[in-house]
Amino acid sequence: MLLAIAGAFFYPSSSKACTGITLKSKDNVTIVARTIEWGGSNLNSQYVVVPRGYAGQSYTPDSLGGMCFKARYGYVGLAVEQKEFVAEGLNEAGLSAGLFYFPGYGKYEEYVVADRKKSIADLQLVPWLLGECKTVDEVKEAVRKVRIINIDPRASTVHWRFADVSGRQLVLEVIDGTCRFYENTLGVLTNSPGFEWQLTNLNNYVNLFPGTAPAQKLGNLCLSSFGAGSGFLGLPGDVTPPSRFVRAAFYQTSAPQQATALETVLQGFQILNNFDIPVGIEFPLGQVPSDIPSATQWTSATDMVNRIIYFRTMYNSAIRSIDLRAIDFSSVHYQAVPMDVTKQQPVEPIPVK
Repeated sequence: MLLAIAGAFFYPSSSKACTGITLKSKDNVTIVARTIEWGGSNLNSQYVVVPRGYAGQSYTPDSLGGMCFKARYGYVGLAVEQKEFVAEGLNEAGLSAGLFYFPGYGKYEEYVVADRKKSIADLQLVPWLLGECKTVDEVKEAVRKVRIINIDPRASTVHWRFADVSGRQLVLEVIDGTCRFYENTLGVLTNSPGFEWQLTNLNNYVNLFPGTAPAQKLGNLCLSSFGAGSGFLGLPGDVTPPSRFVRAAFYQTSAPQQATALETVLQGFQILNNFDIPVGIEFPLGQVPSDIPSATQWTSATDMVNRIIYFRTMYNSAIRSIDLRAIDFSSVHYQAVPMDVTKQQPVEPIPVK
């Protein structure tokens, strides 16, 4: 069943997208925010609360069982399809971790039965590291000791974003079986191609700037802007990963800095409104496979300093939060709870007297 889920959810021909941004408040709190898209079916997303000492084991292609691990730190994660498949999360030490689709460019190490006890499935890397590490440097050290594998060889690869309370952020990609870490000082991440290519591609948009373009002479004609924001004429508006990376980079860096962490979180959700993907755009006309309201199934924001993770969903645009400081991870029981009990956007009637 797990192979079927992994194969269906991450199979390269299916449409998928993620967009990540980073913002910093004036009081020096870094906020990482992201979307997760999947237009093929409802991901049945849930949040998980994982106590210290919780034991897990990696899945393997042959079902023999891979690396065993136990959580040193408690954490809260946002999981898709299976409670073990945490796509985004925050631990009590302030480490944030998330996976992003990376089809066609990554390549993990081949699964070797003899090495299964040090092999970790890509979809379980986030929960293992949230339970294991406090900083991005500890993440780098931990990853060097394991083999990252696919549960299903047909499935798409992923890449990862890690950030800690210092605001430092790393991207991990596995290329030809080798783990490569990149310092992500920009703070943007989408999908394929690789992270370095995406940064290089920004040079194609050197002409863009916030504000309104000045009037120009064209022969005996005077050309002037139709309205504000014409400095961004040429900003790509499609939903491909390179275009979303460019758009996220310019929206993020032109956003005015907010005073507090909460204001910055709310700003992150507002910016990511621009990356909601309607279901119909990802499939040929008349061939949408699932009756869901949006391909953007949920959006999250993480405050690592104050240890709060926020989310909203395609069924409920109200922002909800989980404060890790209010959880006793030494005694709390493991929980996996659906993000949405009622799969219908609430509408609040306004009484008029």
